[in-house]
Amino acid sequence: MFVKSIMIPKFNCITAKSDDTLNSALEKMELHQIDGLPVLNGDEYVGVLTRFNIYQGFFLGNQAREDYLQNTKASEKVSFQEKFLTGTELFETTLIELKDFPLICVVDEKRRFKGIVTRVDVLEQFQSAFGMKRSGVRIAFTSAETKGRIARLAEIISLFHESIISFVTFDETDKLVRRMVMKIEKKDNIDKFLQKLEDSGFRILSIDED
Repeated sequence: MFVKSIMIPKFNCITAKSDDTLNSALEKMELHQIDGLPVLNGDEYVGVLTRFNIYQGFFLGNQAREDYLQNTKASEKVSFQEKFLTGTELFETTLIELKDFPLICVVDEKRRFKGIVTRVDVLEQFQSAFGMKRSGVRIAFTSAETKGRIARLAEIISLFHESIISFVTFDETDKLVRRMVMKIEKKDNIDKFLQKLEDSGFRILSIDED
């Protein structure tokens, strides 16, 4: 999935103008309960202003609080000026970037602002990939990395008419063993299904129901 698929478009974003005061920007953050917002000069992306930027600027400076908030422009305290996305990146690549930052902006080739991707958006996609929003049985298992193993797994799933909620594999660089996590809807034949997996060379590591 590409970043543009989970991007919040410009018309749904809370933004600040480059000449807005820090006080005005902070009021928007408080009103909408957000930790940062894009700062724009017209349609052009300037950077991201966060609560941390604002607080850090105050504590490292020597201005009175009101003077600082009323007389400092949003554009003076932005970060991520040269860190942004184009929308064509895979969404999972943004997770590291968003580990300690609330959002990343998406711009076009002329730095025109298109939207944002937030940490919450990315985490929700990972939750969906692991089927965390639906109840079921999560099975973690391993298999020798041999040709046709995934096809064999698919045959077993089809044989038992299992409904797959999510399926994730790991160790793509390991030439010997692949770990897999599959979440299925709970059914009465779960024990027979698990036994068939074991008989077919899949080693069950854990079974969790949620």
